[in-house]
Amino acid sequence: MADSWDGSYEVGSQSDESNHFERLYLEPIYDAFVCPLTKQVMRDPVTLENGQTFEREAIEKWFKECKESGRKLVCPLTLKELRSADLKPSIALRNTIEEWTARNEAVQVDMARRSLNLGSSDGDVLQALKCVQYVCQKSRSNKHVARNAGLIPLIVDMLKSSSRKVRCKTLETLRIVVEDDVENKEMLAEGDTVRTIVKFLSHELSKEREEAVSLLYELSKSEMLCEKIGSVNGAILILVGMASSKSENLLTVEKADKTLENLEKCENNVRQMAENGRLRPLLTQLLEGPPETKLPMAAYLGELVLNNDVKVLVAKTAGSSLINIMRSGSIQSREAALKALNQISSYEASAKVLIEAGILPPLVKDLFTVGSNQLPMRLKEVSATILANVVNSGYDFDSIPVGPEDQTLVSEDIVHNLLHLISNTGPAIECKLLQVLVGLTNSQTTAINVVSAIKSSGATISLVQFIEAPQKELRVASIRLLQNLSPHMGQELADALRGSVGQLSSLIRVISENIGINEEQSAAVGLLADLPERDLGLTRQMQDEGAFQMIISRVVRIQRGETRGSRFVTPFLEGLVRVLARVTFVLADEPTCVALCREHGLAALFIELLQANGLENVQLVAATALENLSLESKNLTKLPELPERGFCAGIFPCFSKPPVITGLCRLHRGTCSLKESFCLLEGQAVEKLVALLDHTNEKVVEAAFAALSTLLEDGVDIEQGVMVLCEAEGIKPILDVLLEKRTDNLRRRAVWAVERILRTDDIAYEVSGDPNVSTALVDAFQHGDYRTRQIAEHALKHVDKIPNFSGIFPNRG
Repeated sequence: MADSWDGSYEVGSQSDESNHFERLYLEPIYDAFVCPLTKQVMRDPVTLENGQTFEREAIEKWFKECKESGRKLVCPLTLKELRSADLKPSIALRNTIEEWTARNEAVQVDMARRSLNLGSSDGDVLQALKCVQYVCQKSRSNKHVARNAGLIPLIVDMLKSSSRKVRCKTLETLRIVVEDDVENKEMLAEGDTVRTIVKFLSHELSKEREEAVSLLYELSKSEMLCEKIGSVNGAILILVGMASSKSENLLTVEKADKTLENLEKCENNVRQMAENGRLRPLLTQLLEGPPETKLPMAAYLGELVLNNDVKVLVAKTAGSSLINIMRSGSIQSREAALKALNQISSYEASAKVLIEAGILPPLVKDLFTVGSNQLPMRLKEVSATILANVVNSGYDFDSIPVGPEDQTLVSEDIVHNLLHLISNTGPAIECKLLQVLVGLTNSQTTAINVVSAIKSSGATISLVQFIEAPQKELRVASIRLLQNLSPHMGQELADALRGSVGQLSSLIRVISENIGINEEQSAAVGLLADLPERDLGLTRQMQDEGAFQMIISRVVRIQRGETRGSRFVTPFLEGLVRVLARVTFVLADEPTCVALCREHGLAALFIELLQANGLENVQLVAATALENLSLESKNLTKLPELPERGFCAGIFPCFSKPPVITGLCRLHRGTCSLKESFCLLEGQAVEKLVALLDHTNEKVVEAAFAALSTLLEDGVDIEQGVMVLCEAEGIKPILDVLLEKRTDNLRRRAVWAVERILRTDDIAYEVSGDPNVSTALVDAFQHGDYRTRQIAEHALKHVDKIPNFSGIFPNRG
């Protein structure tokens, strides 16, 4: 049975390398030193009752196996039965072995020391490193021997080797030498060694990288070295990357993560981790650390630049805690909390988390509190910034109480207080509070309440005055607010801007700046575009300022592609076109606007803008402007001057035949042109307008339909208007609009146009055979408003669906 020993009793799992180093003993190995079972030098020799000596661990395992297999307890060497399993320590032998081992290990260490230099061969260096590993792994005391022998600096020097194998084995050896030995760690950390180890972390997916992170993990167990590791430029950044890597092997990821956990003992390291995206340690200290730690952590959080996902994480993790500090801490603590909240409130999703955590009531209280408990103005500015951030998140603010009497942000007294602060603080806070009002007026539901409060406070004039503020951010906030207000109080704003103070001039000057299109320009032109389009006084003042000529120039430049690459180009162009269209609403009352349109060829420009594919608002406004221009065509066309009838014509009727005049407009019966009389027929605009009847945007279809309807208006030759539509293949699209019933407004327009078209007998005859058209007209006759029913009735008579007792189809032009 003893002969079947297979080494499973080997103590300490010593490898072939261990045997190699044991063979290097300069003093011979005495047989008494070797365990008969393990065939290795004993460490804890014990003697049986029969006098045989074995390694304690090996003989105990032998006895256990005998017992478990039901065999008699026998000596593994003699195979004779034993009466007792008692083991007697061989103290003298153990001491002798230890003395012998120490002498031989000292010799081995000395031999290794002589081989550890860059002049040695790679093989000798590797053998020396293995020797050091073997010696240090045998006992902790040997690590002191290695240190006292000066091995650590020699091993560190091997990191400079050109051999990758040597460098890897060096890193591995250093880890073994410093493992569980504080003094060795401190010695290793002297000089620039830690920086050198960190450099190995940059060796992508290599064995050196794995060994380096294992060594750093061991060093990081020393709190004193944590700061040193963190102070190496890039160390924490690389470790954070490794800990979150998807391509590293799992052991390396785990070691990097554990190293970072150890490094968290140092406050500066925690900051670096947060800066590099590992925010959990900072948040943990912020939530669970002592007061003296919470304050610097909150302060540092306010200085970090966080990505949006991290802002949400921070808001969910620490938002409530920061709000509590803001609500009841010291001024210093509140400042740190406010700055952190300012940082994380700048993203819509994280702002909503803070709103749900209850940030609004203390924010509003901080802003409105005056007296001994009020915040310093610099912190009120931060509060105003946070409020602007959260308000611009698009939350439903008319349902969140913020005041002692359940007022909301859009309650009249709260808005009054905001307006009061805007008028009595510095530009920085004024700007943020204006941004608060911008956020509250972005929603139609809350905008109405804000408008009501502004009107009741009489603050319109003071808000308009900010247009001339020297600070650009303040001007932009003011203009954006006024733009949001204009749909609800456009006439009040127009009246305020029309004064002699100069705000209108300031807006025009902003729009005219020949720079890359920016937010201020886009907001300024948007504000002017939203003002009442038929306000003649405002249009005249804009014309006096030269606004329309400037706008034409800017539109043309954008059309030519000379202005591009800005996210504000589209809203800017839409605003320019809307402002320019103002001149077409006052043509009947303002001859100078007619002259402007003629001089600059506005009809042609608007026709060109009809083809601005992808810019629906531009197409809509262009079609509306063309409708206005076309309505004036009948008044601007030059009618021919007929010669007076001669004497003979009075006596002889045969001489009274009217003269034939050629070159006249079919529609307007006079001399027309696109430039002078804005005639759509002369400008070849009809086909382009017909094409828009198939647009997906109903508003664009309505505008195009309205412009085409001017060809059928009273005052023009309606029959010729119908022919013009036929030639442009516009009859079917008009009938399709009637059949589709997309909106009530479109149905009314379609019924009106179809009735006029059906006055042409040939078309009426052809349409009478289409049951769908008849059904649509009958539906309008039954369900339309009074005027629509009347017109539908006339249309049905044209197709003989309702008796026409006069028996004729008169032209109702």
